[in-house]
Amino acid sequence: GPRARPPLTVPGSALPNTGSRRLWAGPSKCGGQRVAPERRGQLWVPARHSRLWDPPRSPQGCGGVQRPGAGRGREAGRGGAAGPGGAGRPTPGVQPGAPGPLLSARVGCRRAALGPRLHGAPAWPALLAAAPARGCRLRDPGRPVLDGGVAPGAPHRSQELYVIVASFLWTQGIEFWDKKALLSCHPQNLLCQHALSLAVQRHPRFQNLFNLSTPVLLSGDLFTQQLWDSLSQHKAPYGWQGLSHQAITSTLSLLNGSESTRLFAVSRELLPGCIRCAVVGNGGILNGSRQGQNIDAHDYVFRLNGAVIKGFENDVGTKISFYGFTVNTMKNSLISYSNVGFTSVPQGQHLRYIFIPSDIRDYLMLRSAILGVPVPEGTDKGDRPQTYFGPDSSASKFKLLHPDFISYLRERFLKSKLINTKFGDLYMPSTGALMLLTALHTCDQVSAYGFITSNYQKFSDHYFDRMKKPLIFYANHDLSLEATLWRDLHKAGILWLYQR
Repeated sequence: GPRARPPLTVPGSALPNTGSRRLWAGPSKCGGQRVAPERRGQLWVPARHSRLWDPPRSPQGCGGVQRPGAGRGREAGRGGAAGPGGAGRPTPGVQPGAPGPLLSARVGCRRAALGPRLHGAPAWPALLAAAPARGCRLRDPGRPVLDGGVAPGAPHRSQELYVIVASFLWTQGIEFWDKKALLSCHPQNLLCQHALSLAVQRHPRFQNLFNLSTPVLLSGDLFTQQLWDSLSQHKAPYGWQGLSHQAITSTLSLLNGSESTRLFAVSRELLPGCIRCAVVGNGGILNGSRQGQNIDAHDYVFRLNGAVIKGFENDVGTKISFYGFTVNTMKNSLISYSNVGFTSVPQGQHLRYIFIPSDIRDYLMLRSAILGVPVPEGTDKGDRPQTYFGPDSSASKFKLLHPDFISYLRERFLKSKLINTKFGDLYMPSTGALMLLTALHTCDQVSAYGFITSNYQKFSDHYFDRMKKPLIFYANHDLSLEATLWRDLHKAGILWLYQR
């Protein structure tokens, strides 16, 4: 084969809290080269407060065989351990500990043996670096993963991503030396083998319905006269017909940063692994479900309207990344559910608010929230948004669903017969449906909790109801149609729907 280049070292100074990283170089597609089996695992990625040991050296490593010379001399010292019972020389930047492997994993195995001495957050990238692509599962109690998948880590900076992805692919027998070429190979797809987009592509019905390139959020950068002319033909939430041009433009002008165009704080291309999202509805099926820990194990959690948490932590968890609402549903929830503990809208430093533009009042409230001033006019005149969303009024805290995205969801997924009745002007997808479909268009894996199922009559309307109340079907939503959609998406493997 082609002659391998000398080892390439990525300076540790470019990678915070790490030691040096050594990558073998060699030409091939995407800047990589196949690695001979006997050389696999030679990459060492010592991280501060963590120790890695070469998988093939461990008898615990899913049947791995020991390479000639492994566990002896200088090579044994590189990994910070010389194998079981060995006493290899610790690598600079690696915390010394009792000898023995901390992680043993090999491609094609069915388990990953994790040792007890991985210390601190920086150890997680080290685990990813040595994880196999398929067959093995990394056992992180906070992040359950699908069989055959690699557990996602927290977002990393570009340099860290390069090393993690290169290290991950090393376990597949591929060496990478060209950072630019590697990143162009879409590492999030390399690390996410169970993305819902793959299930969509395989399904004969949903592959014609989903357009994952549809803009989900509206920002000032997207506003044009052409967009105004188009949306002015449709009533809210599908457009701007009858709404003030000044109110719309003054609101959108405040959403002019790059964060306003994307749901996640970090660019999607820089997030390694699968983005796992949980969308938590308020259905009574969650009462007594004890799903709180499973919900909180997701990377991001969406909640909506009357998201009562206190007293129901075991059933619904506590984590919240996004709160979705219309001003109408938010204020009605504060009134209707105050007696069960929903006395304020969720707040938090990392929480983001997703406005659903169902009326002019949503644009006015959003504008006032960013400016930190009372609402100047309309139904909510005089309201102080800080009382709802907290003192942080930066534009990055607020997201606005695109009216065209809501139209797309209605036409392709939730085109109800109610549209052709006298209630047609009232109909729109429910808040829960909009949040769940938003997640399906932005996350890699989506779990739905507290959404309507075929046996909804067994449960109360809400999980926080003190007495059982029947679910009431109103004319502004088509919950039967939504229930059918969730069932079909679950069967297609595009989302996972909690049922019992």
